[in-house]
Amino acid sequence: MISPLLVLAIGTCLTNSLVPEKEKDPKYWRDQAQQTLKNALRLQNLNTNVAKNVIMFLGDGMGVSTVTAARILKGQLHHSPGEETRLEMDKFPYVALSKTYNTNAQVPDSAGTATAYLCGVKANEGTVGVSAATQRTQCNTTQGNEVTSILRWAKDAGKSVGIVTTTRVNHATPSAAYAHSADRDWYSDNEMPPEALSQGCKDIAYQLMHNIKDIEVIMGGGRKYMFPKNRTDVEYDMDEKARGTRLDGLNLIDIWKSFKPRHKHSHYIWNRTELLALDPHMVDYLLGLFEPGDMQYELNRNNVTDPSLSEMVKTAIKILNKNPKGFFLLVEGGRIDHGHHEGKAKQALHEAVEMDRAIEQAGTMTSVEDTLTVVTADHSHVFTFGGYTPRGNSIFGLAPMVSDTDKKPFTAILYGNGPGYKVVGGERENVSMVDYAHNNYQAQSAVPLRHETHGGEDVAVFAKGPMAHLLHGVHEQNYIPHVMAYAACIGANRDHCASASSSGSPSPGPLPLLLALLPLGILF
Repeated sequence: MISPLLVLAIGTCLTNSLVPEKEKDPKYWRDQAQQTLKNALRLQNLNTNVAKNVIMFLGDGMGVSTVTAARILKGQLHHSPGEETRLEMDKFPYVALSKTYNTNAQVPDSAGTATAYLCGVKANEGTVGVSAATQRTQCNTTQGNEVTSILRWAKDAGKSVGIVTTTRVNHATPSAAYAHSADRDWYSDNEMPPEALSQGCKDIAYQLMHNIKDIEVIMGGGRKYMFPKNRTDVEYDMDEKARGTRLDGLNLIDIWKSFKPRHKHSHYIWNRTELLALDPHMVDYLLGLFEPGDMQYELNRNNVTDPSLSEMVKTAIKILNKNPKGFFLLVEGGRIDHGHHEGKAKQALHEAVEMDRAIEQAGTMTSVEDTLTVVTADHSHVFTFGGYTPRGNSIFGLAPMVSDTDKKPFTAILYGNGPGYKVVGGERENVSMVDYAHNNYQAQSAVPLRHETHGGEDVAVFAKGPMAHLLHGVHEQNYIPHVMAYAACIGANRDHCASASSSGSPSPGPLPLLLALLPLGILF
């Protein structure tokens, strides 16, 4: 067992040694604040351009505590203390808060929230692409209650569209972009009850291929839901869980290919090697399914078979950027959420850092003059870190003291509930006896659950580019796609847009110009 005095001595040593010399000088902090003030003053010149492109980054489960911890991890991966590091999203000039509750849930799920931030309408827990009039699992409440997404609005305006995710492409977040389902778990017809099938409801994978047939880029996992039941997987030929699931016998990959015009270049790929070999200038449609289910965690990723999120984003933008009318791209760092549910904070935070790399990648390929980029989360988690840790303490490390109740050490990272609850000999497990730095270590939790739960607090919204200033306070989550659509002059609210220019792209009408002249507080 680690001595309490030793832990305290180590903490004191770290505190003294990890304060950079420049930070001991008050001038450093004053100069930094003055530069930040100058940057803020420049924001008075509002960017009221029309957003030719819109990119939405969705960190599934990326609550504020996760953002902060990921920031520290990013710095520590670059051999810095970490706290002073800036994530790419930290550099965005506008920040808001989003209220995440579902219409029937105080603490939400990823389906109802996806409907809100993609379709502009709050919905019930567990449902995607439908209004709150649809009850979960009740197929017969779906018809007439469908709501469309900003991806559909962009496509209808002539823009190219894409979906990139580290989960299954028919998981909750991406499915709200194209599907209308009373249950998020209806991945294929194999997961649907007979009653729903008999009433005519279609599974989400089927809807991906049929509802919006000309989505230019689809990348993520979910291969098994596209193939007939028991079809052997191309990569895991001995794994029964990787086999096809479809009861209707359809091969949705073949159907996807059949919908594409013969004079267009369509590519279905299933591994990283194929992705990197593509010439994006010669690709009109891309379907990349890199795993039977969700993609591997970034820490576990096979560099031959599985691309990183940033690699997928790079290819997606190269393909979508060819459209002179612009594009809409949804990017989901979906396994942040999974890491937290499993109590594996290290997995979750490395997923968040990889999403930040993807945000940086997108930033190098686009301009704030014509591209609105929004980064947010669907919900939070009961994830926290504390314990008076000293500057530069490993984000996965121990607090500098032991509990004054059970006299045992504890990690800075803890969960309110989850699978990390462990009792040994009638007492809380002594974490000094286990490898708490392991990739799959499950941080201790206060309440035992097989799966840790979401958190109900507001999440952050970061924005840059045209009309980003419209994300500026505490908003209902369903407000977000209305801002993106307004900025891009797509969807129903286009009264502020002038008639289309010769290139087919709208130009700002009088209202955006008025916004640039009036103080933001007066209007909002």
